[in-house]
Amino acid sequence: MSGTVTAVSSNGEYSFTKPNRESITLLAGLGVEGDVHAGVTVRHRSRVAQDPTQPNLRQVHLIHEELFAEVAEQGFEVGPGQLGENVTTRGLDLLGLPAGTLLRIGAGAVVEVTGLRNPCLQIDAFQGGLLKQVVGRDGAGNVVRKAGIMGVVREGGVIRPGDTIAVELPVGPHRPLERV
Repeated sequence: MSGTVTAVSSNGEYSFTKPNRESITLLAGLGVEGDVHAGVTVRHRSRVAQDPTQPNLRQVHLIHEELFAEVAEQGFEVGPGQLGENVTTRGLDLLGLPAGTLLRIGAGAVVEVTGLRNPCLQIDAFQGGLLKQVVGRDGAGNVVRKAGIMGVVREGGVIRPGDTIAVELPVGPHRPLERV
């Protein structure tokens, strides 16, 4: 199982969207160099307000590019970085990966998947009605989150658009992704 990086994004200031970059550098145990969400402990404002000592399980945000085509069918125009992700991918079922999956990106970066992004109301502030497109319910009434996955950096490195992403599934029983 493998995919491709189509865009990389970061922002040193709190903002919903993140500008695209030629490359980003992942720092082991911290996240994206220069990104406002990088750190050992939580950096997302709502999480800091709850408990600033929590470990940062949301160092890197990845979204599958295929989501943009899906929401476009409903009239929404979304591009890489606009939903706050650091890495936009193609050809990889991010939402279907189990917790603990290692994503080997480019020449040496490794991100461990920690869980699903929990989309917030800022998505509707970006484009009204978009939140309903990225969070819904399945036939059994279970919440389905489609706004990407989160991870922590296990091995640092530079990543760029065009880099390959190799998937290393965890040993043992697979745990489905939950929101983090």
